Amino acid sequence: MGSLCLVAPALGQSLAWSGDGAKADNDRLVAGTYPADPVLGSGAGLHEPHNAVVDIDWSVALRGTYTKFSGGERFDTRLVPSVSLEHAGTRSDLKANGSADIVRSNQGAVDVSALRLSGTTDYALDRDTALTAGGRFALSREVAGTPGVASTIAIAPQTISGGGDVGVTRQFGKFNVGVTGSADRYVYGATTLRNGTVVDNADQDVWALDAGLRVGFQVTPIFEVFGAADVGRDVFDRPSTALGLRPDATTTSLEAGVTGRWSDVLEATASTGVTMRRFDAASLGEITAQTYDARVVFRPDPTMRMTLGLATTVAPPGPDGAGTTRIGYGANAEIAYTVNSWLALRALADWNRASFVGSSTTESGYGWGAGGDYKLNAHTALTGDYNYDQFESTAAGVQDAHQVTFGVTLSR
Repeated sequence: MGSLCLVAPALGQSLAWSGDGAKADNDRLVAGTYPADPVLGSGAGLHEPHNAVVDIDWSVALRGTYTKFSGGERFDTRLVPSVSLEHAGTRSDLKANGSADIVRSNQGAVDVSALRLSGTTDYALDRDTALTAGGRFALSREVAGTPGVASTIAIAPQTISGGGDVGVTRQFGKFNVGVTGSADRYVYGATTLRNGTVVDNADQDVWALDAGLRVGFQVTPIFEVFGAADVGRDVFDRPSTALGLRPDATTTSLEAGVTGRWSDVLEATASTGVTMRRFDAASLGEITAQTYDARVVFRPDPTMRMTLGLATTVAPPGPDGAGTTRIGYGANAEIAYTVNSWLALRALADWNRASFVGSSTTESGYGWGAGGDYKLNAHTALTGDYNYDQFESTAAGVQDAHQVTFGVTLSR
């Protein structure tokens, strides 16, 4: 009933301004056509008054998700509210975002599977110097039975994380220098297995401190070469249950790469480096890993955006992990295409692989999906997505899942 009350005002907007779809020549149905006056297309009355201190946007999505996975099937109803605030000043820019994912399973249980809050601010001291700062808080819990969650788990652990960062960048002719610092806290809840056993993950609770330096040189108007150094510190609350001691460690990394920017059409970055993770406990030794990172963003025209990415992570194993360090490699590809003023399509694919130092456990997986949004009017859009995920690990075997989601999104 509450959802119908929210939808009614938005659906009440007339569809007659650009036709109702009854005629074959309706611009709503023609690919590549952008009506001069779609429903509420002018945006009049949709933004804050002129010179408003804060610009506010919000949306509420109601979605139904059907998942068929290796262990069975399930249907979830999700409510996803989100809000964003932005203030643009002469020298400063402040942004804040918040969203939640409230899930009701077909058994009737209600859970907040995700809660995300973040804020950033940029301040220009002068023409060549800028300050940045940010804060974040996140609460999440994986859905049991889906790829990546072992089949022996009935209730996945809840993860709470929060932290902040500061940075300063300075331009020196063709050189640019950036210094950053951050502190983050990670707290993990207990894991409940299907046999009723409760596994305490408190030994994985950790403080993560980090400081970094980046120096770039603009070789040409298009290409920039850069080098970066980073030092991180992981401080655990208590000794590891499996290791019998605290796996506190210092992580040092060096990286070099190149960035190219061709107007607004193409931007590409590629880098490689080495990361060394040294433990305080001499018996755990040290770990060295080669890192690779790359990102390509291609915008051939305003209607299309394609993104490719490759990333390396060297971090503690986390709850339900193994060994002393997780070394992971992941790749992803995304494409978004705006067909016309009413229809937007998207597709994605990803791949990942990880090994755990000090353990024979390995993980690998891949996935792909496609979806789209269809606007009923400026406030209301219908959404639909299909996703397939496959995950394999030496501990949990092979898992896969087909997932179909349909819903409606109301926005300001």
